Amino acid sequence: MTRNSYLFASESVSEGHPDKVCDMISDAVLDTFLAADPFARVACETLVTTQQIVLAGEVRGPASITPEVIEQVARETVRQIGYEQDGFHWKTADVKVLLHSQSADIAVGVDAAGNKDEGAGDQGIMFGYACRETEVLMPAPIYYSHKILKSMADARHSGAVKGFGPDAKSQVSLLYVDGKPVRATSVVVSTQHDEGLSSADVDALVRPFIANALPEGWLTDETVYYINPTGRFVIGGPDGDAGLTGRKIIVDTYGGAAPHGGGAFSGKDPTKVDRSAAYAARYLAKNVVAAGLGDRCTIQLSYAIGVSRPLSIYVDLHGTGNVDESRLPGVIDQVMDLSPRGIREHLGLNRPIYKRSAAYGHFGREPDADGGFSWERTDLVDALRSALS
Repeated sequence: MTRNSYLFASESVSEGHPDKVCDMISDAVLDTFLAADPFARVACETLVTTQQIVLAGEVRGPASITPEVIEQVARETVRQIGYEQDGFHWKTADVKVLLHSQSADIAVGVDAAGNKDEGAGDQGIMFGYACRETEVLMPAPIYYSHKILKSMADARHSGAVKGFGPDAKSQVSLLYVDGKPVRATSVVVSTQHDEGLSSADVDALVRPFIANALPEGWLTDETVYYINPTGRFVIGGPDGDAGLTGRKIIVDTYGGAAPHGGGAFSGKDPTKVDRSAAYAARYLAKNVVAAGLGDRCTIQLSYAIGVSRPLSIYVDLHGTGNVDESRLPGVIDQVMDLSPRGIREHLGLNRPIYKRSAAYGHFGREPDADGGFSWERTDLVDALRSALS
């Protein structure tokens, strides 16, 4: 194969995957704090295993959000996901809330004081990416992997399809020709299922969701399907495998098609640039592509704890650009304030909008009327074009 003809695969996991259960609980806790105080500080980690939910981390927020409130938030999240199994049940699982007050040493570096602006909540590098492979300017393999599982979950929740359990995984491998995806070479879907369903039963349930998710013509006689390749998948979720917050960072972003800075998102309030600056980088990269400045864009931002301005801005159009690439870092810094405060205010991040982002990807989603997925807007297009003209 030539360099521009290759196979590339990405995976997704459902809201019932053990790690995603943790991400959703952590973000539900964050939303609870932000609903009560938009400037609350939260760094909540969750662990789940058989009939156990453990929450740990640091918070600063209203005293009304007690351990008892947090326990109920965790139980309600598990109930909404759909776990009512002997090995993991929203009502009977043991919940331990070990959250404590935020470190004063961290707070003094982050808080604004006197002439000091609000600083980043940690050091780190964050990446954003966009490309023209899909209408939402996301890489195709991760976009369609998410779409398969999201449609299966919607059918499970609505009752339109019986037999699916909450835990599921997908993986889509696409053939690229001249750098563009043209068809699926293989599709993997593993889904938890009810006792008594055969492999043939599960195959028949899953295949329509694959067919409906992928573009017409991308599934051919040569496409290979692996549906529950181990055969039986009745025991799933935290009863089958322990879960932790932040272990699915590639699923959360670009499916491996772009770099990742390493920091997880869920459970972190927007002073943590692991989350907010990664959202800003995606927002900027998407607007660069939407503005027609290039067909692909990678942006890197870097920060130091307690420092308000980014230490560096890097932009790569991967040879697809039609502008002077060297000007883009300065233009990006001109059209958006990339301090932690500037990002929060520009994208409206001090709101309870995070639980909905915890499964099926933080990127490539439609912006919500209440400010959810604000980083998916393309409202900087005119500003970018004007700054470059």
